[in-house]
Amino acid sequence: MNLLVNTPRKDNAPIPFYVINENNLETWSEQQDDFTRTWVLRSLGGGQGLCVVPNTDNGEPKLAVLVSDNEQSVWAAGDSVNKLPEGDYQLTDCANERDIALGFALGGYQFTGYKQTNAPKARLLITDKALFNELVASVESTNLVRDLVNTPAADMMPQHLSEVMSDLAERYDGQFSQWIGDELLEQNYPTIHLVGRASENKPRLLDLRWGDKKAPKITLVGKGVCFDSGGLDLKPAAGMRLMKKDMGGAAHVLGLANMIMAAGLNVQLRVLIPAVENAVSRNAFRPGDVVKTRKGITVEIDNTDAEGRLVLCDALDEAQQDNPDLIIDFATLTGAMRIALGTELPGFFSSDDGIAQALTEAGYQSQDPVWRMPLFAQYKNLLKSDVADMSNCSQGPFGGAITAALYLQEFVAKETPWVHFDVMAWNVRALPGRPVGGEAFGIRAAYTMLQQRFGS
Repeated sequence: MNLLVNTPRKDNAPIPFYVINENNLETWSEQQDDFTRTWVLRSLGGGQGLCVVPNTDNGEPKLAVLVSDNEQSVWAAGDSVNKLPEGDYQLTDCANERDIALGFALGGYQFTGYKQTNAPKARLLITDKALFNELVASVESTNLVRDLVNTPAADMMPQHLSEVMSDLAERYDGQFSQWIGDELLEQNYPTIHLVGRASENKPRLLDLRWGDKKAPKITLVGKGVCFDSGGLDLKPAAGMRLMKKDMGGAAHVLGLANMIMAAGLNVQLRVLIPAVENAVSRNAFRPGDVVKTRKGITVEIDNTDAEGRLVLCDALDEAQQDNPDLIIDFATLTGAMRIALGTELPGFFSSDDGIAQALTEAGYQSQDPVWRMPLFAQYKNLLKSDVADMSNCSQGPFGGAITAALYLQEFVAKETPWVHFDVMAWNVRALPGRPVGGEAFGIRAAYTMLQQRFGS
């Protein structure tokens, strides 16, 4: 990631880059020389857009100005990196350098694993070392999520997720461990094994630990269904097409963990990822089967395509064993959440009102909005089973995101603060700074909340 630099080139001074509100364009123009003022006004017609003013002697960029209707938005310069000519630029007279620079760098993301692309050649100079390091960590973390989600399932199976987590642990001097295949049964993780046993890619529970053992305990849990066929309740072709992204929850917690460890937050971090492929084979689990979970709750399988909550429930019970101060899970769990909030606003549930409020406020502060959804206890009886303690999903079409969250809540102790994110993990349309494909939702909000509570 070389879209941000902290050392100017010795041969050339950085090119000034102004980001201004369209209502202030006239005032800004009056402070410029005649050539600049005329060039900008004729290029933009007094409206919004990006303009590069050339030097009159050699035609090289003299300055760049972005006119926006919201210069405070993190995405104001999200497309600029792909439009500016080659050179090192420096934000000038900018009161919002952090957000503008973040959007600038995120807008330069390309998924380059399988084809050649023309990388942006514009770079942004950040002279404040602390801000530079913060921005690099945030951009790296978001792009890690994007890369993991975008990678085809054949190259992002449980064993590949294992390698990513192991590398992350090594980078930050953490501890990594895992349980593979039948070891899951030996260590009492039956639902993770149940969902993943039909695949030739053995199911795993991945475990990363990092931080001061005297610090508050924060545990992240991410759904790592590396491909979801739906199991015997097979998805239709259209529903299966993007199921490489069903490990998006795992990608999110890895990205968030990277932000936490890079910043050295004063926490005792644990990351748990149940990593499986929900495949179809002669030993695939069936509708009507009953499984006894790690917690001892028996669950009847109503639908094999409601597998995410099955792998998460054993991981949540494992998370609970450490008596953490906070559990946060991320999952691409339900289409119902997409119906409720669309694809670009992540919904979350929480058992703690204070943390929910802090998370919502952190979303506004970090321009990474999140929306709290209700844990409406009255819907719990929709998970009733005649042969087991509960069913893995409701038989009706209504309130699907809520019933999924209520299912997960059964595996978290009432006294443990808990947050459950149900995210899309995918941009269905191109927006400034956000290309179509894998995307991180809510990790900046979660990080901001953790930073404010636990510091460094």
